[in-house]
This record gives sequence, C-alpha cells and structure tokens, in this order.
Amino acid sequence: MNKLAEINASKAAEIKRLEPLATELRKQALLRNDFRPFRAGLQLGSEVAVIAEVKKASPSAGIIAENFNPLSQAREYARGGAHALSVLTDEKYFQGHLSYLKQIREQVDLPLLRKDFIIHELQIYESVIAGADAILLIVASLDDPTLQALYDQAKACQLDVLVEVHDLAEMDRALEIGADMIGINNRNLKTFQVDLATTEALAEEIPGDTVAISESGIKTAEDVRRVRACGINAVLVGETLMRAKNVPEKLAELLLKD
Repeated sequence: MNKLAEINASKAAEIKRLEPLATELRKQALLRNDFRPFRAGLQLGSEVAVIAEVKKASPSAGIIAENFNPLSQAREYARGGAHALSVLTDEKYFQGHLSYLKQIREQVDLPLLRKDFIIHELQIYESVIAGADAILLIVASLDDPTLQALYDQAKACQLDVLVEVHDLAEMDRALEIGADMIGINNRNLKTFQVDLATTEALAEEIPGDTVAISESGIKTAEDVRRVRACGINAVLVGETLMRAKNVPEKLAELLLKD
C-alpha cells in the first residue's frame, strides 16, 4: 500500500500541471461523442472476452518488452482477436505515455481503456480527449467520496468505468457506488504475489448484471477456464501477451480456440 501512496503522490504533481488547463480540458472533453462500447463489448454470454494490455514495464516485473512499440503491439492484439485494449499511460512507474492512446485510437478499431492511477477529474477529461472509451478507478487508491465523484464524473463524460478491487471490503465499496464493471485484481498489493483464488473468492459477490473481469495472473487456457467457472465475463492480460513470441497464437489459446 506504501507503493500505491507513493504513486498517488506522483500523480498529484502531474495534476498540478494540468490545473491551468482545467477549463479548456473540460470544454474539449464534453465535445467528444465518438465512444466505442467497452463494457458492452465484453458481454459474450458463455464466452470469456480478452482485454489485451499494451504495457512496456511494471514495478513488479521491471522491463517486460525491450523493443516496445505500442502501435505494433495493439495491431497484433487486434489481428489476434482481442475484444478490447488496455493501454498503460503512467510514465514514471510503467514507462507508458498518454500519446500511446492517441496513436492506437487512430489506427486500431477496438475499444480502449486508459490504465493509469486516476485520482482527479482533470485526468478524466484528459482521458476523454486522448481517445479513451473507459478508465480505471482503483478502490484502494481512493476514499469513498472521491471514488463516487470520479465514477459519476466519468459516466457523465460517457466513459465506461472499470472499478478495481482486491478484497471483500473493497468489493463492498465498489458495489456501494453502483459500479457496473468490476475488476478483481489477483495481485496482492502488499506482497505482489498473484493468486487466482482471489477471483474465486470474490466473483460470487458480483451481481449478474455487472460485468466481472479477472485481472493479473492469467497465463493459460486453463486459467481462463478456471475463472470462467466463477462467472467471469472477461480477463485482462498484460505480461503474458507482451512476452508471447506469437501473439495471435497466444490469444487464440486464451480465447479457448485451441
């Protein structure tokens, strides 16, 4: 949790730089009306959708892709049949960039999630302008009033919202704000260990009309079948796909087409 607090502190500094642009950012964000259906595109009945993540690095894994090209990676995901893309935009800890969203948006037709640490409404406007169709809100990063306010503001800007939880207390908080898309992160924020049992323990708490996503630790078709048995609608897969020698082949496996 100390790492999360450290990241949030760095985000606060980024937001300071956005403050002089607040009026213009809000104005531009409210003009956009070309959103792609992120949440709706993950509802495939008995099939599990795949959200493929464009990610160069992470605090836990270090550099994942030495020869990183976000646009080429996104194109490979689209070619392989991914249903949506998650794009890491945090610069300091994940070596991402907001411009990756814009680049991918122009060349790839899939719905896009901005994966970052959203703690302020200015980041929501920034996400809309950059081409995001959805954003991530991490329950562990936010107090209840801020979580609700950011969720409502994102919805007002026509964004879908993936609300991420790690335990039962956070699940209760996500349900309290009316989240209609919940991601269960199988990574323990304190130890960084990954265990799919987290999805098995928490998935039953998610109402049937809420899109349920399992995040982190999905590596094989067997992993997908395991979380599908819990009622999961989609899996978010980053490191496994970024390291794959043959991306379409690995996607076919995760899409249970093997």
